[in-house]
Amino acid sequence: MEDDSYERLLDRLRGMESAAVGFSGGADSTFLLMAAKKALGERVLALTAVTPYMERQEVTDALALGTQLEVRHELVEFDMPEGVEANPPERCYICKRALFGKLLQVAQNAGFERVLEGSNLDDLGDFRPGMRALRELEIDSPLLACKISKADVHRLSQSLGLSTWNKPTNACLLTRLPIGRRVTMEDLNRLEEAERFLRARSFVCVRVRMHADLARIEVAPEQCPRLLEEAEVIAKTLQGLGFRHVTMDLLGYRLGSMDAAGSGCDRAAADIASGFAADPVSDTAGGDMSRPPQSDGKVGPA
Repeated sequence: MEDDSYERLLDRLRGMESAAVGFSGGADSTFLLMAAKKALGERVLALTAVTPYMERQEVTDALALGTQLEVRHELVEFDMPEGVEANPPERCYICKRALFGKLLQVAQNAGFERVLEGSNLDDLGDFRPGMRALRELEIDSPLLACKISKADVHRLSQSLGLSTWNKPTNACLLTRLPIGRRVTMEDLNRLEEAERFLRARSFVCVRVRMHADLARIEVAPEQCPRLLEEAEVIAKTLQGLGFRHVTMDLLGYRLGSMDAAGSGCDRAAADIASGFAADPVSDTAGGDMSRPPQSDGKVGPA
């Protein structure tokens, strides 16, 4: 290892009697789950939330990873939390509060008093209002506490042989809809099928953002020329899914492109990062750092 961040993480985890890990199957939560397994052995429970706005492939991937890591793993089914269907600006807070509240209940019923989640240091630069819910519920964010960044997660995961070391960031399908557009299963299924089609054509970092009957496709800038080359078949396929118009975003894939202009996201993120940077690792296991500042878990902008 190039630094002692992984050992710091293991030391922090070893100070816990047991832990349940909110496990999405992404790079961050997989790295955290592996570290928890190494530190705590059989005293670890992986919990994967299954929501109507989560891609089905993500559940399949999480199940396979849980088996590989040889951890006790449970799926926790959720209906759409009350208030999320209207897709309000605070949807991430509403979702995260309901989701982790249920995970905490499941964990405690199974004898696990502490619930961990995988936000990393880079998440402080994003507008993630769901982090307020994590703080209110006293959910622990060990990667934040140990100053582990996204680059650290990738590097350490690769050195540990985790297949997720370079897995692209993903987020729930709600992030493809404009704030205020009512959520329907028809729209969610349409978006999921559109992105599945594009990934099958080797577009790795891809989002299909919905604006009424228009699909705005974001891909990595270096893949934009190929998207144009395949425009005819892509447009025909997405129109077959119900989109009337199909367009490419000239700016390419970027986090949070559906955030409303003037929402205060940049200011909020700056305030969060400023407050958190004051003393990010002064706690011991289970101290105040189990209550991260207002940012978000993995159900935020993407």
